[in-house]
Amino acid sequence: MTTVAQMKTETASVLFERLTQYDYEEIVFCQDKATGLKAIIAIHNTTLGPGLGGTRMYDYKNEQDAITDVLRLSRGMTYKAAISGLNLGGAKAVIIGDPRKLKSEAYMRKFGQFVENLNGKYITAEDIGTTTKDMEYINMSTDHVVGLPEIMGGGGDPSPVTAYGVYLGMKACAKEVYGTDNLSGKKVLVEGVGKVGGHLVDFLIKEGARVQVADVNKEALNEMVKKYDAGVVELSKVHEQDIDIYAPCALGATLNDESIAKLKCSIVAGAANNQLADESIHGQMLMEKGILYAPDFLINAGGLINVYTELHGYNREIAMSRAENIYAVTQGIINLAKEENIPTYKAANKMAEQRIEAIGKINLAY
Repeated sequence: MTTVAQMKTETASVLFERLTQYDYEEIVFCQDKATGLKAIIAIHNTTLGPGLGGTRMYDYKNEQDAITDVLRLSRGMTYKAAISGLNLGGAKAVIIGDPRKLKSEAYMRKFGQFVENLNGKYITAEDIGTTTKDMEYINMSTDHVVGLPEIMGGGGDPSPVTAYGVYLGMKACAKEVYGTDNLSGKKVLVEGVGKVGGHLVDFLIKEGARVQVADVNKEALNEMVKKYDAGVVELSKVHEQDIDIYAPCALGATLNDESIAKLKCSIVAGAANNQLADESIHGQMLMEKGILYAPDFLINAGGLINVYTELHGYNREIAMSRAENIYAVTQGIINLAKEENIPTYKAANKMAEQRIEAIGKINLAY
């Protein structure tokens, strides 16, 4: 018979194995009985600077799903910051619970106290399920927060900058595949038309792309139809559409065995995090199928660039200017992937890891 003590030991052992596999620095479990707060902060790597990553609030099915999410997201932030040339490390936080029911001033201020206790090793920001108002509350407990409203000197909504970076990454891929980065006439399907996806549609329509949209939110779809006369595709039929570019901008892991087998596009370039269900398997599958994949942690880095700019006195023009570098970096990744005959995700990882290793050798203080 397995005792409770043995079960706890086994659980801790498995967690440490996961932390060791990708060399995480720290994971913090936070709870507050008075407010009902349950949160996890994961700090992956701070070689290049303090870990910066948003706080996601989601009603996870269980704690294990929350741990898996925060670990994947925090590691992704390390690579996103590194490949974007930012002096930041990678970290992320998740709060377990329904954001429509649990959030309050006291709730978010308590979370801010946990962030403050990390003494600047982690800087938080807005993410799914949290808002600029939540960042205001967190800011009452700690200065280690960005994504504040413009009236407080922050950058406000980062989604336009995120969408701009995705748009530029998409254009760099088009240059490689079609010989021109002009997207006029190209058939693009945007899955997920929330804040980022909606702005991406705007960029595409203005360039003359033929845009289709898909989303679980019917109101969002209706807005896209009304505003842009975009075509609507059922979610169950997204991956079988005859299109030029697929832009996943909703949940992650949409690129898997089943979906890749159905794809009829030449390019995948979207804003969603962790699009590859399994990096090594599905990045290779896309390559073998002749589909050019724009690594998500690169082309969706506009949001991180936006809040990074906030750390030094926010200016939207500077943020957009920094995001423009995504085009050139995407081209560099494509060229490296061709030279070494490796998937683009692997080329992107290699470039990010080389920067972390180089900076790590000189042991910079932040």
